[in-house]
Amino acid sequence: MLTLESPCSGSVGTSSSCSTLLRELQQLWTDIGENEAEKDRMLVELERECLQVYRRKVDETANAKARLHQSLAAKEAELATLMATLGELSINSPIHSDKMTMPLKEQLALITPLVQDLKVKKEERLKQFTDIKTQIEKITSEISGYGHIINAMNSLNLEENDLSLRRLSEHQSHLHALQKEKSERIQKVLDFVNEVHTLCAILGVDFGETVSDVHPSLHDTRLGQSTNISNSTLEGLEQTIIRLKTERKVRLQKLKDVSGSLTELWNLMDTPREEKTYFLRITSILGFPEQEIKESGALSSEIIQQVSSEVERLTKLKASRMKELVMKRRSELEDLCSKNHIEPDPSTATDKSCAMIDSGLVDPCELLASIEAQINKAKDEALNRKEIMDRIERWLSACEEENWLEDYNLDKNRYSGGRGAHINLKRAERARITVNKIPGMVDALISKTLAWEDEKKKLFLYDGARLVSVLEDYKLTRLQKEEEKRRARDQKKLHDLLLTEKEARYGSKPSPRRSSSFRKTNGYHTNGCVTPSPRRNSAGCQTPELLTPRSYSGRQNGYFRETRRLSTAPLNFVAIAKEDMMSFSSVSGSEPESPLQP
Repeated sequence: MLTLESPCSGSVGTSSSCSTLLRELQQLWTDIGENEAEKDRMLVELERECLQVYRRKVDETANAKARLHQSLAAKEAELATLMATLGELSINSPIHSDKMTMPLKEQLALITPLVQDLKVKKEERLKQFTDIKTQIEKITSEISGYGHIINAMNSLNLEENDLSLRRLSEHQSHLHALQKEKSERIQKVLDFVNEVHTLCAILGVDFGETVSDVHPSLHDTRLGQSTNISNSTLEGLEQTIIRLKTERKVRLQKLKDVSGSLTELWNLMDTPREEKTYFLRITSILGFPEQEIKESGALSSEIIQQVSSEVERLTKLKASRMKELVMKRRSELEDLCSKNHIEPDPSTATDKSCAMIDSGLVDPCELLASIEAQINKAKDEALNRKEIMDRIERWLSACEEENWLEDYNLDKNRYSGGRGAHINLKRAERARITVNKIPGMVDALISKTLAWEDEKKKLFLYDGARLVSVLEDYKLTRLQKEEEKRRARDQKKLHDLLLTEKEARYGSKPSPRRSSSFRKTNGYHTNGCVTPSPRRNSAGCQTPELLTPRSYSGRQNGYFRETRRLSTAPLNFVAIAKEDMMSFSSVSGSEPESPLQP
C-alpha cells in the first residue's frame, strides 16, 4: 500500500497535521468500506495534487526571486549610473560584502535609499547645471548680440550623463569668465559712452542721436532691454569716437585759422578790449592741448560761425579804414625811427602812401604789409644799435651835466647860505666828476662805433648824420672851446694887470652896481636854488655851442656841414678892439676859473 509522505516533513507542525488528517482519512475509508486498490488510487491522486500545489508555489516563489534579482540588478545598475553621472565614486554599497549570505529583500532594502538619495542629489545638481547654463547662454547671447536666449535644458539633455562636480566646476569657471568679460565690456561701453558724451558736448552734437545710431539700448532703456555689449556695439562706439575726434581736430584747426585772422585784424585795427572780450573767451581754449579741451560747446558749429562772422565783419570794416590804418602804422614807424634816431624808409612816406592809395596804384593791404616789414626791420636795427645808443645817452647826459655846471659857475650867489645851496654844491661835485669822463666817453664811443661799422659793413647814422663825424666835430669844438677859455683867462689876467696899473696911477674908482638881471637869466633863483635853463652859448665865449647828436636833431645835413665849417675857424683875438676887450672884461672879469680848466 502506497503511503503518503508529506512534503511538509520539514515542518513538525505541518507534518503532524498531515499525518493526523491522513489517519482520519484512512479511518473514514475503512468505515466506508473502501477496498485497498481504491484507497491506493485516491492516495496517489492526493499525492499528485499535493505535488502540483507545491510545484506551483515553488514556481511562484522562483519567479518572485527572479523579480527580486532583477529589481536588485536594476537598482544596482541605477546606482552605478547615478554614481557615474554625479561622479560619486566614493560610495561603497553595503551589499557587496555580504552579498552571498544576505537575502535579496534585505539587499534591495539597503540599496533603495541610496538610489533615492542619489536621485535627489541628481535633481539638485541638474538644477545647478540648469541655472549656470542659463546664465552662460544669457551672457553669451548678450556678448554675441543675439536677441534670443537658447533654452538651457535642451543643451543640458545631452550632458545628463555627466553631472559631476568637476563638470559643474568647469561650467562655473566658464560662467565666471563670462561674467568678468561682461563686466569688462560693460565698463568699456560706459567709458566709450562717456567719451562720446564729452565729445558731443564739446562739438555741440546731439548725444542721444549719436549713440542711438550705434545701438538704441545705449540711450533709450525704456524698453527694458539691457545695454548691448556686443562686439558690433563696441566697434560702433570706437568708430564713433574716432569720427568725433577727427571732427574735433578739424574744428579746432578751423577755429585756430579764423582766430589767427581775427587777431591780425584786432592788431591791425586796434580793436578796443571791450569788443574783444566775448571772442577772447572763445579763443582762450587755443592755448590748451586738444585733449584738455573740455568746455561744453567750445568747438560747436555756432561758435566757429560766430568767429567767422566777426572776421568777415572786420574784414569789411578794414577795407573802409585801410587808409587810416596805413597812416597809423606809418606814424608808428616814424615814432620808432625817431626814438632810435633812424631815418625811416621814404618809399612809404605819408604823402606818397596817401597819393598811391587815392590813385589806386597800390593795394592798401600790400602797402600795409610793406610798412609792417619796415617796422620789423626798424625794430631789428634798434636792437643792433642798442649798445651804442645806450652809450650815446650816457654821453648826452654828461653833456647836460656839463651845461648845467657852466650855468652854475656863472651864478655869483652859488656859495650863499640860501635854501637848497648845499644840494647844488653836491650836484656840482658830481657834475665835475662826470664832465672829466666825457673825453674818455667820446673816444670809447668812436671806437665802438667804428667796430660796429666794420662788423655791419655800413655807416652808423644818427638822425641822418654819421655818428663818427658828429663825435669828431664834438671833439674839435670842445678843443676850440677849451682854447677860447684859455685865451679868455689870459685876457682877464692882462685886463687885471692894466686895471692895477691904472688904479696905481689914477686911483681906484667905484665900479657901477651890477644889474641883477644877469642872475635872473642863468636859470638860478637869487637864493641859490637851481631852475632849469635852456641850452645856450656860454657867457663870454664867442664860439658856437658844443655840437651833440641832440643839437643835430631836427636840422638838415647841409646845416651839419655848415656848422662844421664854422666851428673849425679859430677866432683872432688880436684883432679885437680894446673897447670890446673892456666890455668883455666887464662881464667876465670877476668870473672864477672854470672847472674844465686844465
